[in-house]
Amino acid sequence: ARNVVVVVVAARGVYIRASTVARVMVANIAAAVVAAGAGAVAHKVLARKDGTTRASSADDVAVDGVAFATDPSQNVDHADAAKKVKYLAQMWPEVDARDMKTPDDWVKRHPELIRLTGKHPFNVEAPLPLLYDYGFISPVNLHIVRNHGAVPRCEWDTHTFDVCGNVPKPFTIGMDELAAMPSDTFPCLVVCAGNRRKEQNLIKSSIGFSWGPCAIGNTYWTGVPLRVLLNRAGIYKPGPGARYVCLSGPQNELPKDYPDQDGGPGSYGTSIDMETALDPTCDVIVAYEQNGEKLHPDHGFPVRVIIPGYIGGRMIKFLKEIKVTDRESNNFYHFNDNRVLPPPVDAERATEEGWWFKPEFIINQLNINGAVAYPAHDEVIPAASKTYTFKGYAYSGGGRKVIRAELSFDQGLSWKLADINVREEPRWANFCSGDKARHWCWCMWTLDVPTEWLMDKDCVEVCFRAVDQSMNKMDERPTWNVMGMLNNPWYRIRIEHTPAGARVEHPCVAGPTPGGWMQKMAAKEPTGELLWGWGGSGTPAAPKRES
Repeated sequence: ARNVVVVVVAARGVYIRASTVARVMVANIAAAVVAAGAGAVAHKVLARKDGTTRASSADDVAVDGVAFATDPSQNVDHADAAKKVKYLAQMWPEVDARDMKTPDDWVKRHPELIRLTGKHPFNVEAPLPLLYDYGFISPVNLHIVRNHGAVPRCEWDTHTFDVCGNVPKPFTIGMDELAAMPSDTFPCLVVCAGNRRKEQNLIKSSIGFSWGPCAIGNTYWTGVPLRVLLNRAGIYKPGPGARYVCLSGPQNELPKDYPDQDGGPGSYGTSIDMETALDPTCDVIVAYEQNGEKLHPDHGFPVRVIIPGYIGGRMIKFLKEIKVTDRESNNFYHFNDNRVLPPPVDAERATEEGWWFKPEFIINQLNINGAVAYPAHDEVIPAASKTYTFKGYAYSGGGRKVIRAELSFDQGLSWKLADINVREEPRWANFCSGDKARHWCWCMWTLDVPTEWLMDKDCVEVCFRAVDQSMNKMDERPTWNVMGMLNNPWYRIRIEHTPAGARVEHPCVAGPTPGGWMQKMAAKEPTGELLWGWGGSGTPAAPKRES
């Protein structure tokens, strides 16, 4: 009984009743309880603004002040590591000829990036084997780019953004002042919610363009924690009038908007809840460096938002406004982008019945996903070789750790466990319990496979799946949705047996380029669509074994 600690969530705060023996544990337990239960007691408080606490009696410890308190010094300092990879922040030396007659004729870009929407706007991914070969930290010039329009010509010396809305102390800040504030540096994966969308488009056309399996990039980011800027504006906890943080880019950038929308006319905007914005363990930052150097134009120069574990569509580039409100953003793109609607809901029904405005279908955190990088599409694994090393990546959202990466050579009847041999040292691991340590990056896996397995006539495909610490698994089959987002079925590569060896065919090739076993199957259908998960016929499983 002397070691029992009773935790009571009271109206005025978090109280811990402790015996003399347990009292020494109070501070750490209080912090852990609040951090772990942030969603449930986010309106409660842990420390005063000056970092002190007060005891209401000899047996009770009450903590008041900000909504969350942690010890950032417990995190690994990645600033030195970021400096060591500055060579991965180099800009491509020249402008691509394809950009010369576009509004982006001044932006230098890597020529091997796969263009998914023609010359303009610039929406690209790297060939997956090329990005994978660079290792855990990606080169900036091979990082995913998602541009809705022309890249704004921003200047470091003149660019400012506002912290405004329902705040006691609104202010405007420039880049030199921002860069002089306390900052964090850590590695983080940025992923478009449309990663692997082309597979969805071959099932039934969505309203999005055809990302392949490399709408990703894993780099170091440096920036000022969003909570620090909110604190400066007088916001320390969620409350009436301060439930959301709306984030917006430049005005008159895009053709669609709503009257009087957050961010102003023609802006791209979204919002996150105040709990996420203020929680230190969510690591939301206003970033101005990537891999130790200033941001490239395509990645939001001079300043953007990074929200680890979230879809890329929430990470506003060319930031112009941070606005505190009592409701989510009313920006056009907050409602009409980044949603996963049920399979029966197509674009027409979504508009007619108001599905775009149903809050339960918004997406924020990434889901579990991954892909095979090697063998590459159309690669032939020599029959004379003894072994082949399969390689790929996996990730999950919300800071969840990927705990398993598996390959099946018998269509999912059994699985071989791959080695996850490259992953980050997680954020907050020394402060929180194992489940609360934050894994913001991808992990890289390998599996050495006897070539005879691949040459066996019963091996007609190889399936990949990943599992995270919450036991979220990649689905066996795809489920179509009108935006083609968060597509995460098993990644299946087909095996063709030839005299030279096992020829590998991936599901599809990114962008408009034809290729892949899914595209071949779709081409045989009268509508050119496979209709899986849409009430049609067909199965995503491989054809029957040869023997």
